[in-house]
Amino acid sequence: MKPETFIAHRLYASQSTEKRSSTPAVKVALAGMIIGVVVMVITICVVVGFKRTITEKIAGFGAHIQVVNFENNNTYEYQPITFSDSLVDVLSSLPHVTHVTPFYTKPGILKTDDAFNGIVLKGTNYWDYFAQNLIAGSLPTESNHVLLSEDMSRALNLSVGDRVLCYFVGDDVRVRRLSVAGIYRTGFADFDRLFVLGQPDLICQLNQWSEHQASGLEILVDDFANLEQTADAVYFTTANHVDEDGNAYYTQTIEQLNPQTFSWLDLLDMNVVIILVLMLCVAGFNIISGLIILIIDHVTLIGTLKALGANNRFVRRVFLTEAGMLIVRGVLWGNGIGLTLVAVQYFTHIIPLDAATYYVNYVPMAFPWLGWLALNVGTIVLSMLILLAPSAIVTHISPAKVMHFD
Repeated sequence: MKPETFIAHRLYASQSTEKRSSTPAVKVALAGMIIGVVVMVITICVVVGFKRTITEKIAGFGAHIQVVNFENNNTYEYQPITFSDSLVDVLSSLPHVTHVTPFYTKPGILKTDDAFNGIVLKGTNYWDYFAQNLIAGSLPTESNHVLLSEDMSRALNLSVGDRVLCYFVGDDVRVRRLSVAGIYRTGFADFDRLFVLGQPDLICQLNQWSEHQASGLEILVDDFANLEQTADAVYFTTANHVDEDGNAYYTQTIEQLNPQTFSWLDLLDMNVVIILVLMLCVAGFNIISGLIILIIDHVTLIGTLKALGANNRFVRRVFLTEAGMLIVRGVLWGNGIGLTLVAVQYFTHIIPLDAATYYVNYVPMAFPWLGWLALNVGTIVLSMLILLAPSAIVTHISPAKVMHFD
């Protein structure tokens, strides 16, 4: 062990074994460091969890990537596009693609004796997301069976097993009697109040589409971080190609389909940066105060070390090492407390949210390993760099003045 490290260890140990007037001030500085780390850990877990949860909800209704007819006019009355089995196979084999399935949509109006509601009937063969959010009944298995959201069933006073008329307006008005097979709840009110889920058969019959025609293809990716890369691969696979009817393919991502929601989520990143910068400033101020107090408290030791031949660099390393021990201690305690609070919220959902405003009914949590590691390493490194300037105080302490003072 190097001499400066040995001395720093003895000084660090003396903070808890000796009754020093500076100890409370050092503890306050350490507490400030711990609180800063706790806030930063909780912040990144909340924001990452929130963004991940909202993204999963949006992808549940529209997947990560859609391939549709180029002539669509941004409504749910899609122009049909034909997909061959070979094209589906090629798209399914692309890197990061986990699922490819056709989807079908048809705007309509659900009407009961007392109320009515404009809806989009969506036909799909991929039910994993809605199976996780099913709260009553079962998934649709027949062409006239549908899945309603809890909000919609409450507004229309419908329950599992009830029948309801659905009007489809086009060149003429067509009516179908639908049966409520199940009720789902995702908490994403914008979509829960709009989408009714069913089998593709009904929509194909209404639109008189062939077996290979659909509103589009929905593509899921294994990780949202791979969205742009996969979307580019899908685009280059379908670009400059037309189906058997001469329709061109158009690729769009959920970010392009929901720009307002994702712009709102991007603002959270700015909030995170602001919070992290503020907490680092607070932690840096506290640790600087702690270092200055340590230096003042050990001014006699500094004079003695210099009288014995120690240079300023040696003395600075002693106090930087001791301050580094306090920083590591604060980071460890901060992580322990912060991750405990994160785990409590993750498993118990003890802190609620207004789902109508935030799209989730509790504060979601996620643990980004790389972000957490970068946060801790960055905090330690930046704190040590911040201490380089105040540690220069030791260069102005004269052994003669210290001994004279003694």
